[in-house]
Formats: sequence, structure tokens, C-alpha cells
Amino acid sequence: MLNIFTLVNGRLFQEEIESLEELSRFQPIWVDLESPTLEEKRWIKQYFGLSIPEDAMDEDIEESARFYEEDNGELHIRSDFLIAHEDQPRTVRCAFILNQHNAELKSQGVLFSIHDEDVPVFRLLRMRARRAPGLIEDAKDVLLKLFDADAEYSADTLEGIYDQLETAGKKVLAGDVTDAMAGEVLGAIARQEDLNGRIRRNAMDTRRAVSFMMRSKMLNAEQFEEARQILRDIDSLDSHTAFLFDKINFLMDATVGFININQNKIIKIFSVASVALLPPTMIASLYGMNFEYMPELSQKWGYPFALALMVASAVMPMWYFRRRGWLK
Repeated sequence: MLNIFTLVNGRLFQEEIESLEELSRFQPIWVDLESPTLEEKRWIKQYFGLSIPEDAMDEDIEESARFYEEDNGELHIRSDFLIAHEDQPRTVRCAFILNQHNAELKSQGVLFSIHDEDVPVFRLLRMRARRAPGLIEDAKDVLLKLFDADAEYSADTLEGIYDQLETAGKKVLAGDVTDAMAGEVLGAIARQEDLNGRIRRNAMDTRRAVSFMMRSKMLNAEQFEEARQILRDIDSLDSHTAFLFDKINFLMDATVGFININQNKIIKIFSVASVALLPPTMIASLYGMNFEYMPELSQKWGYPFALALMVASAVMPMWYFRRRGWLK
């Protein structure tokens, strides 16, 4: 899918392109390619003179090749963006190529973005740019606003983690945690821990990309200050992710502690039962020995007396355990 974005009166307008002729009618500042076909890449080559690298979306690319500048002034940035899906949170690799000047098209810069699936941050920027005139002035602003929206999207996701952990904490701290409930809580905590880790990694990647833009000296004074503000926002996320890791560990330990308590209750039942049944077993074994004259047969009330003694020997330990509070 090939979408272009033009700037008209300070607003960003989107057009979906389906042919080379249609593309030639616009002078975009942002060209977005989602899972581009070979034909769409050919259109970009013919109209903009830009060859999209074959390894643009590779996940195993060397770290040194993720941020670099070509001799012709093109900036190449490969950054990961978070998709905080409830069932399967993940990160999506996005490749950016910033052509800062195109003399043939009389353009002051075009940003090309290549990715395999729709990214929530891109949708967020498109919505903002339509509603807020003057938000974007050139292609570099588009790239900065994407990273700014990425930091805000991560912050919103962290708020969702706070809410999920609060719900899990209420279940755990309320007491009387069953094994089924503990398993459910552990699953929820594990999912939030994974998402929190992805946010921390995503923030680190965004910090590197913004720092590269600042070092490349491509930003004007206003954009440079905006980039510094983005870095400060990202730094503030680190303390939140660290706090969430501590909270997750606490809830994990508390939940595992309740599981151990439930298991100890089961073991205690078997321990009490074995101790309580030990005296009757001993009495039964004594009366069952091969005496010359069996005691229960030499007296009229031999069997009832033996049975009563066995019951009494079982009741007395139980009464003692109950009095000490060990059966609660």
C-alpha cells in the first residue's frame, strides 16, 4: 500500500496512490509504504529517484547500519515501534529514508517510511496533523512527531499496565487466594511484565534514533529543542518502567507466597491425620500380636474396650491440635 501526505495550509492530507500517473500529480513531504509491492517500489524509483534497500526491513541487520547518512545527504534510520496488542504485544521494524533536498522536484525534503504492518503511532500522527494546523512544516517535522507520538504511545501503554497491575493487586492482597485465582493472576502479571520490557526496549531504540538526528546537524534550532524535549520524555519513562518492574516482582512474590500457603495447608492436613492415626495403629498392632491368650478374647468386653481405646487415642491428639489452633 502506497500513501502520500501533502502539506496544505499547515494541514497534512493523505492520498492513496494506485498508479504512477496519480503519484506525479502531487509533491508530498511524506511517502508511506506499507508492505510495498515491487511495482510500488518501481514507482518510487522512477518518480523520486530513490532505490529502497533490499535489507530495509531485515531484523538481523547490524547495529551500526541502523543509523547512517549517505554521501548524497540521505539519512537512513531503522527504528522499532511498539504495538501494544492485548493478546500479542510486539514491536515492528520501520525503515525511514529522509531525502533532505530534491532539486528535480523542487522539494525541500521527503520522508519515506517502509514497514510491514500498520503502526498505531502512524495513525496517531495522521489524526493529530489533520486536527492541528501548523503542527508539521516539513519532512523532518514528520519524523520528529513520529518519535514524539511513539514516546506518548509508550506512556499511555504504561498507564494501562498500571491499571492491570492494580486489578491483579486487589485480588492478591484481598487474601483467600485459590490456586485457580493465583494461576490467573500469575498469567496477567507475566503478560504485563513482557509488555513493560518491550516498552523499555522501545524507549531505548527511540532515544538512539532521536540522538542520531541531533548529531547529524539536520535540525534547526526549534526542531533541536523539540528533540531534546522528546529525550526528556523518554527519560521520564525509564523511572516508570523501573517502578513497574519492582511492583511486578512484589505481586509475583506475593502470589507465589499464597500458593505456598495453600500447599502447606494440604501438607498440614496429612501431617495431622498421620499423627492422629498413629496411636490407634499402635493399639491395633499390639492387640493383633500372637499372644498365647488373646486379650480381646479373654474378657467379655475385650473387643469393645479395644475399639474404644483406639477411638480415644485418635480423639485426644485431635482435641490437643484444635486447642493449640493448628487445625484452623
